[in-house]
Amino acid sequence: MRMTKKRTLISTITIVLSMIFLNAYVLLDAFVLTQSYVTVDPIDGNTTGNSTGEVTVTSSTYKDNNIEISIETVDENGIVYYVVDIQLSNATYLRTAFANNTFGRNINQLTSTMAKNNDAILAINGDFYGFRDSGLIIRNGVLYRDLARSSPDNQALLIDEMGNFKTVTEGTITGDNLVSQGVIQSFSFGPVLVKDGIVQSCTTNFVSSKANPRTAIGMIEPLHYLWVIVDGRTSQSSGMTLKQLAQVFVDRGAEIAYNLDGGGSSTLWFNGAIINNPVDGANSNERKVSDIIYIGS
Repeated sequence: MRMTKKRTLISTITIVLSMIFLNAYVLLDAFVLTQSYVTVDPIDGNTTGNSTGEVTVTSSTYKDNNIEISIETVDENGIVYYVVDIQLSNATYLRTAFANNTFGRNINQLTSTMAKNNDAILAINGDFYGFRDSGLIIRNGVLYRDLARSSPDNQALLIDEMGNFKTVTEGTITGDNLVSQGVIQSFSFGPVLVKDGIVQSCTTNFVSSKANPRTAIGMIEPLHYLWVIVDGRTSQSSGMTLKQLAQVFVDRGAEIAYNLDGGGSSTLWFNGAIINNPVDGANSNERKVSDIIYIGS
């Protein structure tokens, strides 16, 4: 009898310890352990057609013969946000980069570091693809992942070689087909904020109804874009709900807009400096993320 109880106790302890170690590994795999899948060469501006001619730069603007950027800082109703108006002559000036130039899991760098390493003029955080195993990931014309997310959070944003934005339900068309059709960038986060100039219902499992720091991108027309970055979780700025964020795009003429990773990830970098006020947890500083979207010459 005693031997049976002892064996039962040992078995129970073994099972409990196994579960603890398994859960610990799952957490480490999700948040800590790095997995490198592909090393990517940085884009050489000489191969995409450098901007030439006179360059004019101020603290909030940039202009050359192919790129025009203006940043407006808005402070109203206890919310501070930044509206970036971008006009390009060619979609190749809108680019993306991975942390450490590596596609993988839990490989992260500061937005500012990636921006500097890639000679960016302007940069924001991306969709933090490396935090998930699923999602359609096409970057700079290369397909890196084609594993659809589950509904309802499965709308990806596409950018084609003509600079047009559109959305697609992941899994309804292969990534290879999208690349063959001219898609050069895809982002897998969401939700879609604006479509055909109309605010969309944001009823997914995203934290849509609460005010938070936000990062989102939109298109007025091909090659004319809006990026909106919202400060939040501070005494100076509460943040925005997704509905409020969508309305900012509509008010400024966007036909389509898409939500990216926000919260402590939201970072706007321009001409060598961080423009907004990133808040990573209780600290007023940048969070390391897996990717950026940037404008480069």
